[in-house]
Amino acid sequence: MFDTILVPLDGSQLAECALPHVVAVARPFDAEATLLRMLEKNQVGASAQLFDMLNWQINKTKASLYLEKTKARLQESGIRARTMVLEGLVADGITEYVKNQGMKLIVLSSHGRSGLTQWGLSSVTQKVILSAQTSLLLVRARQHRTQADDLSGTRLYERILVPLDGSQRAEHVLPIVTQLANYHQSQIHLVQVVQTPEMARQMPLVNEDVDLSNRVVMRNREEAEVYLEQLKSRSYLQGIAVQTHLITSGNAAVALHQLVDQERIDMVALCAHGYSGNHQWPYGGMANNFIMYGATPLLIVQDLPVRQEPSPTETPAGNA
Repeated sequence: MFDTILVPLDGSQLAECALPHVVAVARPFDAEATLLRMLEKNQVGASAQLFDMLNWQINKTKASLYLEKTKARLQESGIRARTMVLEGLVADGITEYVKNQGMKLIVLSSHGRSGLTQWGLSSVTQKVILSAQTSLLLVRARQHRTQADDLSGTRLYERILVPLDGSQRAEHVLPIVTQLANYHQSQIHLVQVVQTPEMARQMPLVNEDVDLSNRVVMRNREEAEVYLEQLKSRSYLQGIAVQTHLITSGNAAVALHQLVDQERIDMVALCAHGYSGNHQWPYGGMANNFIMYGATPLLIVQDLPVRQEPSPTETPAGNA
């Protein structure tokens, strides 16, 4: 599962809010964390003297010392860790490192050294999320920046919400959530939203339309009730506190966000795609919604295989 974890850091306290979650995830999976710092030569200005080799080496040394200090903090918490300083564009460098090293999980903060903004994500974080081909844990800097110094890794995930749609693809997240819940003694909230069908009409719905919509909803609720009960009784969930929620709503995303608030959820965990997901895009509609608008730590388990880029020596078909 998550035996290797990548933690991009930029030296800011906002980025460090991911560290308690690194501990909380690394312990259940006995994972090794790699602390990565990307340095851009133009990140501190355009003055020519900043490109001087001596100043550049000083910046690399400072970054290395910072990572070593952070590594020691993780090791004091019992986490295996190593450090890496690389040069290049931040988002591109992180993505390339994930691909080359086969990292299983990225734990990153929603914001870093550029500070908090009105947007849910910094530009660098958004680029990494959209381009990295692996699972990720997104930590909201706005809500959790005060916890960066606490690396106990305990009591972070008392309640984990898992949205499901009845598909085996969406269940891909369950083994990972189960392992987290077993370690942290978490309560798992399994939820399925039955959406009311959209009835495209220019005029108000007639009785036949309303009746048809109600019958579809009732049928889907019956199936969902059976599904959630069967899921709850599965052997790997035995011994874990599981609560199920079946919701009828015209907007599944709105219903799920409301449930997060009502149940005081500590983490939302879902698969990157559900039954309607398309492999052309890295995330389905629900995962994208929580990336942009969620307010709690978000674990997304990527179900797509890693895309293999053609090597430079390969000749494209038809050009031989």
